[in-house]
Amino acid sequence: MGMAEGARVNCFRLLVLLPLVFFSVVRAQQYEGKTLVSASLIADTTAITPGQPFEVGLLLEMAPKWHTYWQYPGDAGIPTTIAWTLPEGFGNGPIQWPLPERVVEPGDIEVYAYKDKILLITTVIPPADLKEKTITLRAKAAWLVCEEICIPGSAEVELTLPVGDAAPANTELFSTFRARLPSAEPPPFSLVWKKTATSLLLTVSGLPAAKSVDLFPLPATDQQVSHPKDSPITDGAASVEIETTGDLRGVLMLETDTGRQGWFVSSGQSVPPLPQSAIQTPQSTTTLWTALLYGFLGGLILNLMPCVLPVISLKIFGFIRQAGEDPRKILGHGLAFVAGIFAWFMGLGLLIVALKLAGNEVTWAFQFQNPWFNLAIASLVFVFALNLFGVFEIVLPGQATNALSEASSGEGYAGSFAQGIFATLLATPCTAPFLGTALGFAFSQASYVILALFASVAFGMGLPYLLLSAKPGWMKILPKPGAWMERMKQFMGFPLIATLLWLLFILGNQKGLEAVIWVSGFLLCLAIACWIYGAFCGPLSSVKTRVISLLLITLIIGWGAFYFLGEKFTGAQRGSPTATTAEKTGGIDWQPFTQKALDALLAEGKPVFLDFTADWCISCKFNERTAIEVPAVRAAFQKNFIVPMKADWTNANPEITAALKKFGRVGVPFYVLYPAGRPTEPITLPEILTEKIVLDALARAAE
Repeated sequence: MGMAEGARVNCFRLLVLLPLVFFSVVRAQQYEGKTLVSASLIADTTAITPGQPFEVGLLLEMAPKWHTYWQYPGDAGIPTTIAWTLPEGFGNGPIQWPLPERVVEPGDIEVYAYKDKILLITTVIPPADLKEKTITLRAKAAWLVCEEICIPGSAEVELTLPVGDAAPANTELFSTFRARLPSAEPPPFSLVWKKTATSLLLTVSGLPAAKSVDLFPLPATDQQVSHPKDSPITDGAASVEIETTGDLRGVLMLETDTGRQGWFVSSGQSVPPLPQSAIQTPQSTTTLWTALLYGFLGGLILNLMPCVLPVISLKIFGFIRQAGEDPRKILGHGLAFVAGIFAWFMGLGLLIVALKLAGNEVTWAFQFQNPWFNLAIASLVFVFALNLFGVFEIVLPGQATNALSEASSGEGYAGSFAQGIFATLLATPCTAPFLGTALGFAFSQASYVILALFASVAFGMGLPYLLLSAKPGWMKILPKPGAWMERMKQFMGFPLIATLLWLLFILGNQKGLEAVIWVSGFLLCLAIACWIYGAFCGPLSSVKTRVISLLLITLIIGWGAFYFLGEKFTGAQRGSPTATTAEKTGGIDWQPFTQKALDALLAEGKPVFLDFTADWCISCKFNERTAIEVPAVRAAFQKNFIVPMKADWTNANPEITAALKKFGRVGVPFYVLYPAGRPTEPITLPEILTEKIVLDALARAAE
């Protein structure tokens, strides 16, 4: 492979008592019932002595054949990161990285990785005036673990130590990995660098008896390097050549019969070797206030997204019905609707925080990757539509009805609150403009930042309704309430049926056509149950009739759930397609995304258009129909030999999640265009596309 940029493709708690009086919290990353990585903190001391530095190690234990990555991962991968949360007055140094292994993967992909077990050591400096009896050190560790697939993992680990007289601890483990740390001292043999316009040649002479010599590069940001090519050792000398421009630092590794040793080296004084330095993944330049502003604007724009329009139409209909009522009651309904928006967003934020604290990887709209969630929402939408069509009405007992009438007007504040929740529930598949950047920033931050971001999105989405209900003067231009409103109410059920069809489409792509049939059977049971409720559970029905009807409703829904869902839907599987989308429709011939396939295409210098999409994302489908799967764009793809690649996120896919996070994104739609021969200069496109936007981007990539 020629010059290649290192393409960095970015739960339970087990309390283990260690010897003496200290302990650490261990986290394990699970996948398909298998533990891939166990993470824990250990110290080289039994206690903290005030003012005396000590070392703490993040111990990662990987499953056989799986690996995590060094500070420079190579052609693919993401280095492990440690974000410390230390008590006041404590300080910490950088990660000390033991020597990695060079791993060659299919497609001429080379990475620098750790297998089996690795201890990443950090020096911790306590203050000189500690008064506490015990100290707890906490850290958030994040890693990428790979075998045939790559799965991001993270854990919040902690270590509690007493304050007092210290003795060595975990001596053997620390000694083993300290011996693998590169030395900052000059190596005990001769080094000669020779620089050309496109490469560096390092000649090593005066070597002791050794098996091999290798160079692990530590390139600067945006510096391109090729795979190092080392020669066999002859007469105590060997050489390593690497294609790059400018000076380079790295780690020279010497393997002997007794093991491996490493030294930091550099090709020039302008880049002195920096022991214990870490290659950092690109950090977002978004500030907290910018993210909050983007979240507010994204929430505002969510009101215009197609996935929200069915419920927004219901709210506008509610404003029409309230025209002429007491302004205070109208304001109350607006506040209830906005409260429902806040309730959903803050509840979702708390769920995401809880899942992150448990070590799980979560993303925006992650719930729509679960077919059972989509089934529940489809059922809810269907029942709402039947209610609007007049199949049934919710009839409360007399006392509850009187209490509700006294507390509210119209359908009641509870109805407005429920509409607010329902609107935001359907909004979460959409990533509006500005929202992707804001969410990408927030999901990598502390819990309070996540909650603040969700609050800003809720405020942006709810502000128009708050303003309209606070200033209802505009309602004077609306038609007066009358008999026509019943027809309008029935008509509003049809947008919900359209939403149901969209959810069935998602389920079909997740679990196949057979699953849609079984879900339809269950919906038929729901329809019969709703009809029985509407026909026989009214206020004029006898108690006996209502009891029999409710028992029959329970029986029908229970049997439908057991047969159609418990037996049929559960076992349904999505079949393998017999033809590609291009073969069936004459559209673009998309290649399925894998990180290895993308890396191989970029290494060959080919241009790639990467489409992150999902069947439950209406914005994605809108972009595909109007801006991507159109003749002009198809012609431009063919003219410029662009490889179209689709990352289908309909079902949870950790590799796609990792690729999104590389760009600081946690949701779809998202589009990346890699120009030919320039894999380090990707062009990102906005969430909402037009044909002109796509064609302009393709033209820029061809320059």
